[in-house]
Amino acid sequence: MAQKKAHEVDAWLARPTGATIVLFYGPDRGLVAERARAFAEKTGLPLDDPFSVLRLDGAEIEREQGRLLDEARTVPMFSERRLLWVRNAAGQKSLAEDVKALCAEPPRDAIVLIEAGELKKGAALRTVVEASPGAMALPCYADEARGIDAIIDDEMQKAGMSLTLEARQALRRNLGGDRLASRGEIQKLVVYAQGQREISLDDVKASIGDVSGLSFDDAVDAVLEGRIDAFDAVFTRQALSGAQPFLVLAAAMRQFQALHLMRGAMESGGRNAASVVAAARPPVFFSRKKIVETALERWRSDALARALARLQDAVLQTRRRPDLSTAIARQALLGIAVESARLAQRNRN
Repeated sequence: MAQKKAHEVDAWLARPTGATIVLFYGPDRGLVAERARAFAEKTGLPLDDPFSVLRLDGAEIEREQGRLLDEARTVPMFSERRLLWVRNAAGQKSLAEDVKALCAEPPRDAIVLIEAGELKKGAALRTVVEASPGAMALPCYADEARGIDAIIDDEMQKAGMSLTLEARQALRRNLGGDRLASRGEIQKLVVYAQGQREISLDDVKASIGDVSGLSFDDAVDAVLEGRIDAFDAVFTRQALSGAQPFLVLAAAMRQFQALHLMRGAMESGGRNAASVVAAARPPVFFSRKKIVETALERWRSDALARALARLQDAVLQTRRRPDLSTAIARQALLGIAVESARLAQRNRN
């Protein structure tokens, strides 16, 4: 199968092999665009030369059926080969048909690069590319913690600057919705802190907007504390802002996984919540220490395991039914918030 898993894309992109048709797709349009440009640069073609690079739009190909096929079959006059760069691809039938024909008979003088949004498994364009040995389908999903840290490190290295630990934590929490937007926010921070060797927490607070739309910590904290009305209000704001439900679930899973490890340390070592939180690595952000300590006292290991199982099931269901992802995520997180409130009431009694 001509495809890679999400975590394999960067490794393939570092040494792309053989494919004459390359499809980047996914909900993070900034990441799709960044990786597509990186691949375009790897072709060695001058990207500002209109004789070497032809840029097309998915809607344009839909209006002119066969356009991509014709362009791919055209012998270049002023270069050895051309890059046909298609943007804003989606479920266009004409595009999928042209790509299917090109997969059956790969172009000799052209490379086809396609940028698409989210394509479900079974979508015509994705299916055609995945089934072709001369093509490559590359999924691009929103950055998780490791990917965000890599972007931060890359931009800090370019600028010759560093971050304090608290500044990095605050920065990381406000990035991730879109790769290009995240990189732009870090670059804005670098300009703001120009002349300094180290960026502080105050610099981050003064410079960075919330790129992911709204901080997911507010929703996760409301779940941990069993504040049902507060969770519902925050989650609704996030949904209306266009935040992806999967990212809220992912943030909750990271928090509950950390709690599970810390609770295990409490139960096995006879330590209290405050000492476990103080020794946590990576450190718990100072403004959230009390919330995490209270959650550790409230949630036992078996209850945390149940919550994690519920979150994992919700993530799986959102992938199977993306059309219901908001409702699935709300129901799962609301159920955990209700359990947290119940555990709090039990502790008080």
